[in-house]
Amino acid sequence: MQKIDLHSHTLVSDGSLSPLQLLARAKEQGLDMLSITDHDTVAAYEELPELSDGSPMIIPGIEFSTQWRGVGVHIVGLNLDLHSAAIKEGVAAQQQSRSERSVIIGQRLQKAGLPVDMARVAEIANYSNLGRPHFAQHLVELGVVKNVAMAFKKYLANGKVGDVKQCWAELTQIVSWIVDAGGVAVLAHPLKYKMTRTKLAALLDDFILAGGRAMEVVSGQQSSNETESLVRLCNEKSLLGSCGSDFHNPSQWSEIGSMAAFPQNCKPVWQEWL
Repeated sequence: MQKIDLHSHTLVSDGSLSPLQLLARAKEQGLDMLSITDHDTVAAYEELPELSDGSPMIIPGIEFSTQWRGVGVHIVGLNLDLHSAAIKEGVAAQQQSRSERSVIIGQRLQKAGLPVDMARVAEIANYSNLGRPHFAQHLVELGVVKNVAMAFKKYLANGKVGDVKQCWAELTQIVSWIVDAGGVAVLAHPLKYKMTRTKLAALLDDFILAGGRAMEVVSGQQSSNETESLVRLCNEKSLLGSCGSDFHNPSQWSEIGSMAAFPQNCKPVWQEWL
């Protein structure tokens, strides 16, 4: 059975490993196929000029942030033309939004009485692609919270003071960028949105209408019942299935390539390019 991970992050966004380090780790874990899907950027691929030696096979990807009915959602784009005008436009627009959003998050946290130093947050983010995880790390440094998870729970998760969604491009625009770049749009980690099945089905309907063609049926560690439920929904909507660890670093969430097994009764998205 092939070992495939189509959702991972490097320090170009909010991961802890460089693109080359992540690729080396993927090789150590015996991956056959890997996609680096950093948030709103494809800069990681600039460090992999030939997309590796073919082991694992590298599938160019990205993870775009957007919102749907007031809920922050993520859309992964797979098998993209990294040099397409559409992706360049999308990355530029989202990076501008990310910059504006970081200012708002900082202001909100400061207004809440937290001694946030934006210069330090930018330093943590390597002066690019600043996001909530970097604010979380800063709050841990300040001693405001004990760990990153607590920072999100108290200040940065959905509905909290540091949750800012309104800056992102609309769902239809996000999917359009991916499709126009020759890629497949995938709804990322559906279970993270904590929606009812009815609401998740409605999100998928709008996603499909926009041109979306796949959803992650396996994301990190999840139960067999959760996987079965997602597969049923995926098949009901005639979508392709995808899988990924959502890897960020070796000590948090899951190891690269370490997920529940991909279900046999679901058509895999990688059939599109193999």
